[in-house]
Amino acid sequence: MAVKYLTVKQAATFLRVTDSVVTEMVKANVFSARKRGNTLQVSKDDVDEWLANLNEREFEQLALQRSVCRFSDYFRPRNIILDFDADNKYEAIAEMCKKAKDLKVVTDHRWLYQVVVAREELVSTAIGSGLALLHPRHFHPSKVKKPSIIFGRSKKDIEFDAVDNQPVRLFLLLLLHNDIQHLFSISYISKLLIKKENIATLLETNDHQKIIEILTKNVLSRKK
Repeated sequence: MAVKYLTVKQAATFLRVTDSVVTEMVKANVFSARKRGNTLQVSKDDVDEWLANLNEREFEQLALQRSVCRFSDYFRPRNIILDFDADNKYEAIAEMCKKAKDLKVVTDHRWLYQVVVAREELVSTAIGSGLALLHPRHFHPSKVKKPSIIFGRSKKDIEFDAVDNQPVRLFLLLLLHNDIQHLFSISYISKLLIKKENIATLLETNDHQKIIEILTKNVLSRKK
C-alpha cells in the first residue's frame, strides 16, 4: 500500500527543503495535515499534486529554497568572525584558519594555513567588491571533519591582488569535500553577492542575524 502521509521531516527530505518550510506550507493550507499523537503528518497526495502543478514562478522559488537549505548545510550562525585584526593577507588567512580550528572543522590550523596560502600564491582568490573566497587547492576530506563555510570580516582594508584592484575586508573560507560542493557554493555565493547592497550590509553590520539573512534568507526575496 502506498504511503498516504509523511511526517514533516519526511516531507522536507522529499522536497529537499527545511522542516520549517513544510510547516509554513501546512499553515498556509498548501498541504493538508493531520495530528497523530504529537506528530504532524502531511498528505503525500497533496505533496505530489503540488509538485505536479508547480508553475514556473513557484518552481523557481522551490529551487531557491533548496539552494538555501544546501548552503545552510555548510554555513552555520557560529561560522562568523567579525572585525579581526590583520595587516596583510597572510594574517587574514591565519585568523580564518584559527576560526576553523575553534569550530573543530579541522584539528590543525597550521596545516590549513599552509594549504590555503599555497592556493593563494597561485592566483588571488579575491573576486572583487572587497570579497575573497579562500580555499585549499585540493580537497582534503580526511582533514576537514565536516564540509563548512566560514564568514569573516577584517577591521582594515587588506591588499589581496583582487581582479578589480580593490582591497578586501570580507572573507569566505570554503572547506568542502568535493567538486560538486565547491562549484555549487561558488555559484550560490556569486549570485547572492552580485547585489551591491548585500556587500554594503556585510561590511557595515555587527548583527550576526543580519549576516545570516544576507547569506541565506535574503536570496529567497531577490525576485518579486
